Amino acid sequence: MNCRKILCAGIASVLMAGMLFGSSVSVEATAKAAPSYRTVTEVYDWGAAVSKVIVDLGENVTANAVDNGTFKVYAKRVLAEGATTPKQAMQAKNKISLGSEAQKDNDLEGYRDVTKAYVSDADGKAADKGRYVTIELKVGPNIAIGSALNFDVNSFFNNWVKPEYTITQMKAVDSVKGLVIDHNKGNVRPIVDKFSYAHKMFGRLSYGYASYEPKDNEKHPLIIWLHGMGEGGTDSPSIPISANKADMFADDSLQSHFGGAYVLVPQARTYWMHGYKDFGDGTSIYEESLMKLIEAYAAEHPNVDKSRIYIGGDSNGGYMTMLMIRDYPEYFAAAFPTCEGLADKLISDADIQAFKKTPIWFTAAKTDTTLPPTDYVIPTFQRLQAAGATNVHFSFFDNVVDRTGLYKKADGSAFEYPGHWSWIYVYNDQCDDTINGKTVKLMDWLAKQKK
Repeated sequence: MNCRKILCAGIASVLMAGMLFGSSVSVEATAKAAPSYRTVTEVYDWGAAVSKVIVDLGENVTANAVDNGTFKVYAKRVLAEGATTPKQAMQAKNKISLGSEAQKDNDLEGYRDVTKAYVSDADGKAADKGRYVTIELKVGPNIAIGSALNFDVNSFFNNWVKPEYTITQMKAVDSVKGLVIDHNKGNVRPIVDKFSYAHKMFGRLSYGYASYEPKDNEKHPLIIWLHGMGEGGTDSPSIPISANKADMFADDSLQSHFGGAYVLVPQARTYWMHGYKDFGDGTSIYEESLMKLIEAYAAEHPNVDKSRIYIGGDSNGGYMTMLMIRDYPEYFAAAFPTCEGLADKLISDADIQAFKKTPIWFTAAKTDTTLPPTDYVIPTFQRLQAAGATNVHFSFFDNVVDRTGLYKKADGSAFEYPGHWSWIYVYNDQCDDTINGKTVKLMDWLAKQKK
């Protein structure tokens, strides 16, 4: 009997100790967690790239124990099943390039250049002490090993790449030594993850789409952005905002012009220029169902200000923008087609009269050889002016160059992008025009348009 009491008392003591010190045990267990990493993907002017890895060392270290030589980072970009290999890409190389296609073996696998390493919190913010180390990696328009996407020259679509990284510890960090970390615990996309994603059927066509909603309960305009050729498909509605920086529509830098705006970015299964008879024939198999999607989205979000619905797009999306304001001239408060693909020869005088009803801001570059402005935007803009359009504007750039100052050509001049990429100026709000004697930026102009 006494033994039984002693045994019970012993068990009670163990349970009580567990209750009293359970949190300490838990914290210690957490502190000794197996090392792992997360990738951070950001979208730049040329597309999405893995810019950082945030490494969980499993235990706390001090800030001064880490420097740029503490870790080596080996990257492997795993393409989707059936995607074009580097050798195939070289053989099938096409004049049209979206910049992220793998062209050689070391575009898919190799060491990344470390530009900075520091102790941080779980979100990558520098800290004096912690269990995480953030490793910043060199990115750039010609550094394919860092690209988070692959442009498949067979399908002409971009696809997400699966990033597999191995982080090898080269120097001791306090008591932490000899780590080889290859356990990937996910990917962070700072702006892209602000969007939500869905799929819906309209008629016989299904759409994936990305959308962003302001957090307050006030009325806000709706911005519709229509992607280019390489962002179509059925699997990843995040592609249209990631392949060429359209995620910026949810960034504070653009949202601030509108006091907050809803953003809708639909994804075509093929191409917006998929016409009923031919590619870019002045029709689109998507037009009617796209309009139903837009109307349904506006109806589902009662705080969308229906007097301020704006539509824009680049290349294929610029083509579709032109069709939408041609055939629904009373619906949109303004349009901003970029390097648009509706050939002027397909535009009738009656179409010009329809276009006049919508304020329009065109953007293009003289060096665009994909959709030469002389065949597309220039004659259309001139016809609108001749027809008396009073609210039509045109940002026409000599070429498309890096304006961040970060990327240079061999001679030290600014890095030059393909001339078709004039959308870069739109996302960075670098388009302007003189209106009533004042310099006005595209986004400020757009925010003021109202039905």
